[in-house]
Amino acid sequence: MNHLLKSAAVVAAMGCGSLSMAAEPLVDIDWIKAHSCDEGVRVLDIRNPIDGGSRTMYLQGHIPCAVYTDYLAGGWRTMVDGVPGQLSKPEDLAAMIGTLGIDNDTHVVIYHHGKSAVDMGSSTRMYWTFKFLGHDNVSILNGGYLAYASDTANTIEKGNNKPEARTFTPNLRTELRATKEDVKMAIDNEGTTLVDMRPNHQFVGINRHPKSTRSGTIPTARSLPESWLTVNGGGAFRTVAELRQLYALAEVDPESTQIAFCNTGHWASLGWFVSSELLGNANTTLYDGSMVEWTADESMPMVQTISLQ
Repeated sequence: MNHLLKSAAVVAAMGCGSLSMAAEPLVDIDWIKAHSCDEGVRVLDIRNPIDGGSRTMYLQGHIPCAVYTDYLAGGWRTMVDGVPGQLSKPEDLAAMIGTLGIDNDTHVVIYHHGKSAVDMGSSTRMYWTFKFLGHDNVSILNGGYLAYASDTANTIEKGNNKPEARTFTPNLRTELRATKEDVKMAIDNEGTTLVDMRPNHQFVGINRHPKSTRSGTIPTARSLPESWLTVNGGGAFRTVAELRQLYALAEVDPESTQIAFCNTGHWASLGWFVSSELLGNANTTLYDGSMVEWTADESMPMVQTISLQ
């Protein structure tokens, strides 16, 4: 068994009585088949335009008992000071999470479409949001919906599930989120590694995000593209051994204090998830303002490997 998923099997073996405990970060298809409709479990289908998904697609077929929430338009992220994709206000998130039938004892299991590392980022960003809100009982379905649906023997449910609302109370873990000032201080701190999760063509300055005003990256940053972290850039994570090899290739010490960034904190959540949840580095944060916020402030330094006219 893939050792990323061994712990998920342990959770499954324990049964429902363990659901109040902190969940394992990844669950597999066998787990979701056995537990998607359990009392105390809430499976979230978050397929969205990033992966070609939508509520309509959910209605046409989903994992049994799953509830739909739109990662892009459902209130998980918002515009802050002109920077898109930022963490919404905790009180707004808590109210929205409650409407999904989730309280502080619920084991939340998130699944994306499963096409690529980019849509895996929807799951990891939402996972990070739950962690930031103090909810440790959260997991991701490794491989997403496509991994589940690829076996025609697995049950596909149609229609809409609307659970009874519950009360969710956040207990913020602000230490999981890096600010622009944290990043600025990290540039001169040899003990902190800035990890740029964007594609390498953005890291070196060939291209940039449409809302970034400058090309290149933050001084001292290491390039670790998000697509490295999943198998062939798809919807399932690589093994821990493979991930450690890739971190070494990127010259990122997996034990170092790290700040993961990208453009708006989507790809960066993949790096945070791998470092924190799979490699066990508790000293990892996510800079959700990322390059869109950083480049908008002309006082923030940049480096560019190549400058194209």
